Parts: sequence; C-alpha cells; structure tokens
Amino acid sequence: MSRRVKIAVASDHVGWALKAKVGDYLRSKGFDVEDYGPTTPESVDYPDYAEKVAVSVAAKGADFGVLVCGTGLGVAIAANKVPGIRAATCNDTISAYFARAHNDANVLALGGRLADEATARKIVDVWLSTEFEGGRHARRVEKIAHIDTRNHTERSR
Repeated sequence: MSRRVKIAVASDHVGWALKAKVGDYLRSKGFDVEDYGPTTPESVDYPDYAEKVAVSVAAKGADFGVLVCGTGLGVAIAANKVPGIRAATCNDTISAYFARAHNDANVLALGGRLADEATARKIVDVWLSTEFEGGRHARRVEKIAHIDTRNHTERSR
C-alpha cells in the first residue's frame, strides 16, 4: 500500500480564500492536506504562516507546501529562509513547470490577487505532476543546498 502525498498549506489574510479552495481541491485529488492557517480572514502576518509550512516540509512532516499571499512573493521570501526549502512563486503554469523540473521546488507560492481559482488549480496540477529532471539541474540544486549550509550554521560570538 502506497503512502498518500502530504501537502502543508497556509496563507495570510489576503490569500485565505484561495488557500481554502486549493486545499479543498488537493483533498478532492486524494492528497493528505494539513492546513497551518489562518482559520479566518482576519489580518495576520504572512511570515508566521510561511515558516510553519516551510519547517514542516524541511523536517519531512509534509512532502510539499503551498503558500498563498497577495502576490506569492512575501510567503516565498519567508519560506526560503528555512534551510532546505526551495519556494517558488508561480502565478502561471510555465513557471510552475520549471520550478519543479529545473529547481526541484518543494514549496509553491501563489498570489491570491493574481491567480483565480481555476488558474490556481492548473498551476497546482502542473507543479505536482512535474518531476525534477535531475542531471545538470541536480548540480545546481546541490549548490543551492551548499549556500544553505554555509549561511545557516550557528556562529558563536
């Protein structure tokens, strides 16, 4: 019996409605979805929620993450501060394809102001169905991992 793919989702208040729709869509496709919030559309700070998803993915508590804010930019920037995360803002299917195929992105960031529900579904479908190509891209992704290692080590003062 194969394990279901687990996807962690979260948003800020601007992305709240799209996050809920994407989460429902992923569940309908058979994915195990863990929603890290928020639970209401009240104003929140996106870094708090981006970090929760990023930590879950980095710790292998989830296979992938999906984050939504107004543009997808803020949540991606915040998520990328967690070592091991390769969050990519994708508001079209071409970016979604290359984020997985060439960059092995493990967190997808969407813009609630930029992508409607139908577009978000297409982006998610492409992103999740695209395999990492490896090869020359693996060398580059490994270099990204080395940047993480060099710049996220504890330094004594």
